[in-house]
Amino acid sequence: MRKRAATFSFYALMVVLFPVTLVGFVIWVGKLLIGKTPGVSTTAQGPLSARWTMHNFGVREDDAANRLLPLLPGVPWLGIRLASWPMLFAHAVTGFVPKTYRYPFEGDIAPQALAAARVTFFDDVVDRFLPDVDQFVLLGAGFDTRPYRLPSDTPVRSFEVETPNTLAVKREMLDKAGVDTSKVAFVAADFETEDWLGKLVEAGFDTGRPALFLWEGVLIYLDREAVEDTLRKVASCAKGTFLTFDYYTSVSLESKNAYWRFARASTKAAGEPLKFGVDSTPPSRERLSELLRSCGLALSEQRTLGRETETERAWGGFAIAVVE
Repeated sequence: MRKRAATFSFYALMVVLFPVTLVGFVIWVGKLLIGKTPGVSTTAQGPLSARWTMHNFGVREDDAANRLLPLLPGVPWLGIRLASWPMLFAHAVTGFVPKTYRYPFEGDIAPQALAAARVTFFDDVVDRFLPDVDQFVLLGAGFDTRPYRLPSDTPVRSFEVETPNTLAVKREMLDKAGVDTSKVAFVAADFETEDWLGKLVEAGFDTGRPALFLWEGVLIYLDREAVEDTLRKVASCAKGTFLTFDYYTSVSLESKNAYWRFARASTKAAGEPLKFGVDSTPPSRERLSELLRSCGLALSEQRTLGRETETERAWGGFAIAVVE
């Protein structure tokens, strides 16, 4: 009964305060479109916003994300406060946390909840695998702040691989936020045009020692050649190296569903069109495994997202691959 009352009260407050939320989003999106920094990823703000919200709900501590988001170009202080205040206020009054921001995330995952849900999956991978390696690589790091959540005495060297403009903005904002980056090596590289592994080695990465690669929210924005090239480069590293990633299937590129139409249109408008999807022919797990094997990797763990039936196909998944 108390849970139902909290849920009802939370959403009742959200409805009453919706005009405030709407004004905040209009300011935020307007600033984002007008003040977009050339070459800086817009879609990378989505995962950061999810982690910022989780931190402010008090369900997952991420002080670096909390400091970083308000400082990013295109994120107006007034907009973010107005957009988020009603939800945080309703939470403070009722104690209710919407499913999208619960941590750990449980239950079925809809496409709209992917950015938040995969936080739980990848955090679990980091907790399980990082103690056995001393190299941690974020491929397409975006505004991920996981290296800055590690305990200060963790004997791990972290590397962030990202396009030059996005990485430059991130480094500047981390410095302004007062976040310690002394145990992180930044590697500026474009997956589609440059040898990111060569640059990673130049930054101190040792291909002869096992590592954990985390590739979050990136595959769908690359062409197939870049995806396969990246997989092969990871496969060339030491045995015992793990790669964890999320992916979409070809459903995201072909579906006439309103959600996927909007996703394709909005990312294209942001200058980051959707390009790659794993073959969705059931079982999609086997299609993913075939792709990995062709590039020298073995599928270790996988979770299919979406139903696979005679009339439905999976739209994505989470996976862990290993160099054997």
